Amino acid sequence: MEPTEIGLWITGGLLVMVVLGMRVAFAAGLAGFIGLIWIRWNGYDYDPERFFKAFEISAKIAGQVPHSKISTQVLSLIPVFILIGYLAYYAGLTRALFEAAKRWVAWLPGGLAVSTIFATAGFAAVSGASVATAAVFARIAIPEMQSIGYNKRFAAGVVAAGGTLASLIPPSVILVIYAIIVEQDVGKLLLAGFIPGAFSALVYAIMIVGIAVVFKTVGPPVTGFTWKQRFASLPGALPIVAVVVIIIFFVYNPFGDAWGTPTEGGAVGAFIVFCMALFRGLRLAELKSALLETAKLSVMIFTIIWCVLIFVRFLAFAGLPEAFAAWITSLEMTPILILISILLGYAVLGMFMDAIGMLLLTLPVVYPAVMALNGGEAVSATESTFGMSGEMCAIWFGILVVKMAEFCLITPPIGLNCFVVAGVRPDLSVQDVFRGVMPFFVADAVTIGLLVAFPAIVLWLPRLVG
Repeated sequence: MEPTEIGLWITGGLLVMVVLGMRVAFAAGLAGFIGLIWIRWNGYDYDPERFFKAFEISAKIAGQVPHSKISTQVLSLIPVFILIGYLAYYAGLTRALFEAAKRWVAWLPGGLAVSTIFATAGFAAVSGASVATAAVFARIAIPEMQSIGYNKRFAAGVVAAGGTLASLIPPSVILVIYAIIVEQDVGKLLLAGFIPGAFSALVYAIMIVGIAVVFKTVGPPVTGFTWKQRFASLPGALPIVAVVVIIIFFVYNPFGDAWGTPTEGGAVGAFIVFCMALFRGLRLAELKSALLETAKLSVMIFTIIWCVLIFVRFLAFAGLPEAFAAWITSLEMTPILILISILLGYAVLGMFMDAIGMLLLTLPVVYPAVMALNGGEAVSATESTFGMSGEMCAIWFGILVVKMAEFCLITPPIGLNCFVVAGVRPDLSVQDVFRGVMPFFVADAVTIGLLVAFPAIVLWLPRLVG
């Protein structure tokens, strides 16, 4: 049997295990290990006496791969970014952000919902976890929206959709994972996420205002704030601004050399937020809770990465990425139509898998195909299909894929943010949240379409770095 055939059989088995409810991490690790044994034993012509030799070699590969990939400095960004988010919550920065946004934009139609979107975008700038963002603002924003007459489903949808912005706006855990998988510069990818993230928040806000104008009862404006009250709300948001500026200057300094690595920038940002939390009266129990939650989420993510890397190594032995890339480039379709089809495939796959698992499983096969469509990893902008170099194409596709991962966080039946919001708010069912989030599907579709049509939205900042 050809290795490619083995790869297809094992991949099919993996999908079956996931559909049956097995955790992505364990399904990927098991499938990858079985696949490694199968390919090695296939090379021995299925000699029964050499099965244990195939098993021994496969076990060594499966044991070495996770350590070789995990013991990289870049991955230390993940727990640092998650810690920043939890410390920011206990420092009261979430409440301060929401209050500042409310005082400045709540006068708009649907203003309190717009305030929630902008506040979640601000919190996303210090939190790498969408789930944490959704959970925090479900406690803060939904009661305030309901108190002035917002439909509870719409209020829940605003929070669930706003929470997804943490996937794109740096510091983003998913962007770091993408950079590791495709072996691209994590600093440029983080930098590339700023404008698309802000753009996504703006599209959400415009859509909310439009709905509130058409349906007068959806989001009544909140007025009565004086200019003095508005300016008085800004100091509470300054730590967020400080962290964002620090991360930018550690990734890219427009006035000279970068201050350091993204990991060092994240560590400094975490220290600033920690000092702010202490200043605001952080208790030992709260610090312990922040550290434990960071550890739990980090371990979960690292476990998925470890196990999926075993499956990725099996795919390399099976030659499936190269075969898929060859098949994609042979299709009699325009490259942009193929790209759109791939993105639509992510939308469907995201209905059944979590974002991180989905990217880890698909990128080793899909990424080489997209690079091949553009002309290869080393192609120049003038010779490429999409009008950008191989490096810029990798960044552009990364932002598109992460935006699709955001979209999948609110799509039924697995939309994780919707489950989180429903779990935090006992007065809401999961069905209520899914109904409330439906208008944001349209907003996300518009955003993704514009990012595909105008790559400069994504690539302007990374091109400044050079």
